Amino acid sequence: MTNKIDKTPQEAYTPKTIRITDMPLQERPREKLLERGASALTNVELLAIFLRTGIRGKSALDLAKDLLDEFGDLRSLLAADRHRFCEAKGLGDAKFVLLRASVEISRRYLRECLERGDALTSPDDTRNFLMAELSGRDYEVFACLFLDNKHRVIKFEELFYGTIDNASVYPREVVKRALQHNAAALILTHNHPSGIAEPSEADVTITKRLIEALKIIEIRVLDHVIIGDGQCVSLAERGLL
Repeated sequence: MTNKIDKTPQEAYTPKTIRITDMPLQERPREKLLERGASALTNVELLAIFLRTGIRGKSALDLAKDLLDEFGDLRSLLAADRHRFCEAKGLGDAKFVLLRASVEISRRYLRECLERGDALTSPDDTRNFLMAELSGRDYEVFACLFLDNKHRVIKFEELFYGTIDNASVYPREVVKRALQHNAAALILTHNHPSGIAEPSEADVTITKRLIEALKIIEIRVLDHVIIGDGQCVSLAERGLL
């Protein structure tokens, strides 16, 4: 007679990993994307497609969930430096290179959407572009989106680095760049490394100074967009211009 070997409590309750190929076809991430579009996928499903494969004992979906739990959210994973990224289980230089290239492709796609010659008609497209450019920085960046008289994009340019509170934004330099680009209007923007997009008194003050300086040369400030962690605030919508 064969003796029955009892399982330990840990073995008895360890969930079995379900392979993606064992899932119903309509629930698999790639098939779901093809059928319903990328926006229908969760962060875990999108990351699983990026990873392509799991590791021993874990499917790509299991690994994706573990990574998001470890990093806290998708933004933190995307913003991780090479050392932090590669030390996570299941990742490495090859996936780091692929991820950085994917992020840069997204930025350039959004930039080309704005710079293709059409007038800016979608505030969401503008904000998505500015968030892609400035979110995740660990230092403040002040930039301008220069526009012509039909509100078509001429140039996006980073102008100042540091802390806005320390008066590091110089109106004369913004005026100089606006004249060099022959701009008729512009959108101001900067990020808050703290992740909180709420405007400070200093943000409102420098915005008003820039509006007054640019008004002299008949260049309109359409907005000042503050970028936080996955969010942004429009001073124009707040009635602060």
